[in-house]
Amino acid sequence: MYNQISSNVWRSYGFMFLFIILLGVVGWAFGEYTGYHYILPIAVVVAVFTSIGSYYYSDKIVLAMSSARPATREENAFLVNSVEGLAMAAGIPVPRIYVIDDTAPNAFATGRDPAHAVICVTSGIMQKLNRVELEGVIAHEMSHIKGYDIRLSAIVAILAGTIVLVSDWLLRSMWWGGGRRRSRDDNGNPIMLVVALVAAILAPIIATMMKLAISRQREFLADAQGAMLTRYPDGLASALEKIALDPEPLEAANKATAHLYISNPLKQHGGMLNALFSTHPPTEERIKRLRAM
Repeated sequence: MYNQISSNVWRSYGFMFLFIILLGVVGWAFGEYTGYHYILPIAVVVAVFTSIGSYYYSDKIVLAMSSARPATREENAFLVNSVEGLAMAAGIPVPRIYVIDDTAPNAFATGRDPAHAVICVTSGIMQKLNRVELEGVIAHEMSHIKGYDIRLSAIVAILAGTIVLVSDWLLRSMWWGGGRRRSRDDNGNPIMLVVALVAAILAPIIATMMKLAISRQREFLADAQGAMLTRYPDGLASALEKIALDPEPLEAANKATAHLYISNPLKQHGGMLNALFSTHPPTEERIKRLRAM
């Protein structure tokens, strides 16, 4: 378990470092081609300020979009008791608990930090999983909260959004004649033109793939840390198996919220392209890692 946790932490840091390098390359290419070297810091400031609203209100937005309602101890006694017990084991405040009335089994966590966290489960997951499996799912979501994964997602979204913004400006400047160039580029520098064009086209694609890769690594990490909380990896492995085999798509989910759930709620199947741009790692690999612990 400790080896799995350590491996995923370092991989996440590695992807963050690559994000920063990619952003620097795009900013450099833009500045060299157009001469507007101040665009990169402006793009960063714009991306940060536009993300602040969603950062502070993301939990309310997601819960409203999902038609979730607060859970009650009278109706959901085992769920409430499990969340309270696992929060104590994790050493974090008890998250708010919500339920989505949907027969598809799934769950997610949201909130900007452990003090403002939410765990939301579907009615279907409480009906279709046994107690050990449900505890495994809750422990997984508790690990997302304790690991500040929502905050990490916000940082990654800012970096990816900035890369897309700078790349778009670079392409627009090329389309409209290259803007103001420095004197040495007045006659056109074909090498710099090629470098800037390649950076502008490939950077958003690479940024998206790295964002997805970070999301997958955090899922692996939450699996391992969730197993640490329950001391029973097979509970979560069995839960993932049941969720993956369930044929029902979650009606409350959409592409904007799909990455939050413990398993892809949109039930996309097949194809290398779907796997490449999936927000979740393959369920088979997650189960294999859990059962190898």
